[in-house]
Amino acid sequence: MDKNKHKSVCRSRRKTGIRKKVMGMPDRPRLSIFRSAKHMYGQVIDDLTGRTLVAASSRDKGADAGGGNVDAASKVGALLASKAKDAGISQVVFDRNGFRYHGRVKAFADAAREGGLKF
Repeated sequence: MDKNKHKSVCRSRRKTGIRKKVMGMPDRPRLSIFRSAKHMYGQVIDDLTGRTLVAASSRDKGADAGGGNVDAASKVGALLASKAKDAGISQVVFDRNGFRYHGRVKAFADAAREGGLKF
């Protein structure tokens, strides 16, 4: 099997295992992240209605993030936390989306916690 395909398959298996356990409810929505090679994305989702409540990324104009590094991930996490607080969301369930809790994912989560989100 190709190395990149193998990485993708392993991530999708981790993702399905996480999504079996994590469910976003209206009182405690799901904070889902995605990291690409160049950018970092995060969104707060209510799974019962299937709607995105709040979203932020390193591509947003208000993020002032340089791209796909740890500093940008922490800026996006802080931006998402401030948007969520404005929307009245204080507690979320963290969905790391199959990515390992290390580096950019950890920086995003720490910044969101410092911004006032509880998970």
